[in-house]
Amino acid sequence: MAEGADAVPPVKSAKQLEKEAKKAAEKAAKLEKFKAKAEQKTKEAKVEKTEKKEKPKKEEKVSAEYTSKTKPGEKKDTKCPLPDAYSPKYVETAWYSWWEKSGFFKPEYGRKSIKDVPKEGTFMMVIPPPNVTGKLHLGHALTNSVEDAITRYNRQCGKMSLWNPGCDHAGIATQVVVEKKIAREEGLSRHDLGREKFVSRVWEWKEEYGGAIYNQLRSLGSSVDWDRACFTMDPKMCKAVTEAFVRLHEDGTIYRSNRLVNWSCSLRSAISDIEVDKVELPGRTSLSVPGYSEKIEFGVIVSFAYKVEGSDEEIVVATTRLETMLGDTAVAVHPEDPRYKHLHGKFVTHPFVDRKLPIIADTFVERDFGTGAVKITPAHDPNDYECGKRNDLKFITIFTDEGEVSPGCGRFSGMKRFDARKAVQEDLSKLGLYRETKDNPMVVPVCSRSKDIVEPIIKPQWYVKCDDMAKKAMEAVESGELKIIPDAHKKTWNYWMEGMRDWCISRQLWWGHRVPAYQVSVKGRAPEEELWVSGRTETEARSKAAKLLKVAETEIVLNQDPDVLDTWFSSGLFPFSVLGWPDKTDELDVFYPGTLLETGHDIIFFWVARMVFFGQKLLGKLPFKTVFLHAMVRDAHGRKMSKSLGNTIDPMDVIRGIDLEELHKSLYNSNLDPREIEKAKAGQRQDYPNGIPECGTDALRFALCAYTAQGRDINLDVLRVQGYRFFCNKLWNATKFALMYLGPNFQPKKGLVQSLISSEAAKSGSGTFQPIPDKSDIVSGSGKQMLNSVLQGTLFLGGSTPTQSDLEVFKALGESPSYWQFQALSRWYHRMNSLSAAEQKSLPDGKGVALPEPSQLAHKDRWILSRLAFAIETCHAAFQAYNFPEGTSAIYNFWLYELCDVYLEYLKPIFQGSDSGAILTARHVLYTCLDGGLRMISPFMPFISEEMFQRLPRWSSNEPPSITVTPFPQMTNFNFRNLVIEEEVRFVQKVAAVVRSTRADYNLPNKVKTELYLRVFCETSADIIRRYSGAIETLSTCSRVVVTDSPPVGCAIVTVSDKVSAHLNLKGLIDPLKEIEKLEKKRTMLNIQIEKLTKLSAVKDSKIPEEVRKSNEEKLAQSETEVQRLADALTVLASLQS
Repeated sequence: MAEGADAVPPVKSAKQLEKEAKKAAEKAAKLEKFKAKAEQKTKEAKVEKTEKKEKPKKEEKVSAEYTSKTKPGEKKDTKCPLPDAYSPKYVETAWYSWWEKSGFFKPEYGRKSIKDVPKEGTFMMVIPPPNVTGKLHLGHALTNSVEDAITRYNRQCGKMSLWNPGCDHAGIATQVVVEKKIAREEGLSRHDLGREKFVSRVWEWKEEYGGAIYNQLRSLGSSVDWDRACFTMDPKMCKAVTEAFVRLHEDGTIYRSNRLVNWSCSLRSAISDIEVDKVELPGRTSLSVPGYSEKIEFGVIVSFAYKVEGSDEEIVVATTRLETMLGDTAVAVHPEDPRYKHLHGKFVTHPFVDRKLPIIADTFVERDFGTGAVKITPAHDPNDYECGKRNDLKFITIFTDEGEVSPGCGRFSGMKRFDARKAVQEDLSKLGLYRETKDNPMVVPVCSRSKDIVEPIIKPQWYVKCDDMAKKAMEAVESGELKIIPDAHKKTWNYWMEGMRDWCISRQLWWGHRVPAYQVSVKGRAPEEELWVSGRTETEARSKAAKLLKVAETEIVLNQDPDVLDTWFSSGLFPFSVLGWPDKTDELDVFYPGTLLETGHDIIFFWVARMVFFGQKLLGKLPFKTVFLHAMVRDAHGRKMSKSLGNTIDPMDVIRGIDLEELHKSLYNSNLDPREIEKAKAGQRQDYPNGIPECGTDALRFALCAYTAQGRDINLDVLRVQGYRFFCNKLWNATKFALMYLGPNFQPKKGLVQSLISSEAAKSGSGTFQPIPDKSDIVSGSGKQMLNSVLQGTLFLGGSTPTQSDLEVFKALGESPSYWQFQALSRWYHRMNSLSAAEQKSLPDGKGVALPEPSQLAHKDRWILSRLAFAIETCHAAFQAYNFPEGTSAIYNFWLYELCDVYLEYLKPIFQGSDSGAILTARHVLYTCLDGGLRMISPFMPFISEEMFQRLPRWSSNEPPSITVTPFPQMTNFNFRNLVIEEEVRFVQKVAAVVRSTRADYNLPNKVKTELYLRVFCETSADIIRRYSGAIETLSTCSRVVVTDSPPVGCAIVTVSDKVSAHLNLKGLIDPLKEIEKLEKKRTMLNIQIEKLTKLSAVKDSKIPEEVRKSNEEKLAQSETEVQRLADALTVLASLQS
């Protein structure tokens, strides 16, 4: 009977009710327990949020090091496995000593002698000789990176190449270093030791410390011929210096004269213009001066009055060097100045010495400047010197060599010059002649060696007459006989050459080339006038003197000039003295004139011009055909590198890496004033808060060459150098990856790629066979790899049917190879194992192991070969034009964006497939790219290119032993350029890039593959897409690519070009709601950014830098484009919900 709607429920027993109550209590208890746990978890979560968890420290990655026991000069072991990641320490170990010992850097390498000149010709360049006291700095690193790249390129192009190293004796710098060392350690001066003993001590220092700079050059990979290294004080160099001086003295080019020179009181020597730092002062400034306990005030101009003799009138003059008034010998006024016309020819009286000063009229006086009257100190000021000569004034030297006031200056005599400055002002005030002191922006000449204030003093010195030589040097550039690169420096060249002053070449030092000139006197006869003769030897000089004075040689007394020659004199002879001049040597015959002089533009006059002078004068030929002047290295902010700013960079720190603490310590080892160290440390903290990362030599060299745009200074950012270290890692991984694809037994066939380039069809024929390997080879890993490779494209070793060759290998193996390591070989083994004994016995004879025939080149193969050819062609053009950034960019783009990002990705399915012909072709194309790419990068990155090159198989057994002497890729062998293919691939890459970007918009991970439908409105484009569909699948992570006019619903639609639209099928791949939420958040953030940038763009403030304004405009445009893309994506996602 059915129950009614209002049926009464059955009555429960007491037992049932008790049971239910018990269950309810248990349930309530559990619920309470659950609630308590939930509350506890909430509390813990809150505590976790409020408490900052200490992040575990990342383990520092330790760079791999080369540990094999390779002796210096032996070849590095390349059979050991490569480290997982690129390590500069590992890569740069052992190679250089092997290169050097093998003689790869010598021009004679591979030839009978240097007279055996190849048809390619010669390349010769001298190194700008660094100072023997020097420590490698970034200027050296730049010079050597550029010069080594040029030399290696020329060597690889087949030219007999000589890059001649050397080191400069650096007269002043070396003498100062050794003097300080002796004073510090022994408390003695050079005068205490005497000349001969002091010079001996300098030689001892040179032998102990002078090789450091050479070792640093080795660490940079400089491929110089060390056997020809020259020190400018070597005997053959001394011979050249003496010969040059004597010849030039004999023809009147060198002469002696009493003139104004730059005098360093600390050094007690004249110094060259290049050793004078022009320090600009904005006004009143106190400077530290050697020998003074207190700072000295500069940047002021002091006015005082001279009384006119016989009247109450006075003339007020002004000076920035008040102490020099002790040497005044006139007051000058302009002849047309009406204020002083009545005083012409009269005198003023000197307040401190018994001297009358004539009032002279001279047009050099600026009548509108100051009072229109100028004090004249002919012996201590360049302008006054010329005025003194014009007006026949007295030249009174008021300072000793040590910088003290000379006798004859009243109570000031014996005072140090800047102490005298204060004393003169005090006494002028007492006499009522002091008028005022005002701020005065000025330039103070400071000795770069001693930091002393340079004093102009008249001294008898040796000079080189420069006017005729300068004229010829100008003509050489104007005619094109001497080429200066960049062209902008021609103007600088002409500026220096026009109206060039004669060059003072004598220095009052003990270390250097002693002047080969002798003052002559006759025994028992007072000299009528000063007579000097020069000679290659004292005997020659004596003979000359006797002939001049018409007396017996025994009557002649000679005193050699104690001075030495300016260091730039011997440096000016360097391009031919290193080749043995004045002797007639094979080196001079073959290598002079040189090919190139490469150096910094800052020494265009001091060194380059003087080499040109001496080359033309002494040999009748220019010393080189081309001068390439590189830019100066500045810091990342464009500031000049300065120790006081803390922005100087030791290249070894970039190569090896250094932490901030060690950077700070290096400041204490410099000659920086202790008061400036804190400022320098602050600069280091700002620029290198985490120190300088280890970048390696190759990365530093490549960065410096990449920066060297002609005509611009280099703002070096260490992070950019680190970027090239990452590039090295990419190159490293790519080569390792490629070597895995090539396999251990790959042997490239010369000419195969070239023949495939010219053929459109695959090779066909009966095929070729190789003998069956020995059993030991068959069972080895490499043997199995080889067999596996053959069987990837065929069922059996000889083709589609088994033979006795298969049986022989089957028996040699003995057991099944690992399926996971050798899949094709394992499958073959099981096929052979399934044959019965009778079937095995009846197998026909075999021909051995069939070698696969190469397939025709795929479009991507032709494309990568074309891009390789373009990079090679660009590199040749870049080296010939000295446009290094163009060359480095071509190399970088080829390796990173073309070989790694595109071609290696394209190859993955090829090598994972079973088409042995396609694999063989791909291996040869890949090998061609590696071989050409490494040889192309070798001049810039010698270490990593050698390391990877040595791991590659060779074309033949006759190949050169090192990449250093392997030919640079030539277009005749790499004539692969195909512009049609390049244009097609450019289009395909654009399609892939748009698809990848769209995938990123929808947050699709790489493991999720999508279907891509392309609507194409041009048959040519459709044909390209069909031919490259496989490449598009790989590059855009798609499961398939379809050209269609009717793509399915639920696709994201993006425009590739006016001819192509891409439809990316998203159905079932994403959660539309979640993606809409993500994209809405992103759009909100972008709209906030757009609002801010729009407001900033509307501000018309001239204080906002132009680059900042442009950057904001670019960001705004990018953000607006991205918002539009997001709107399109959201529309598609909304359609997927319905």
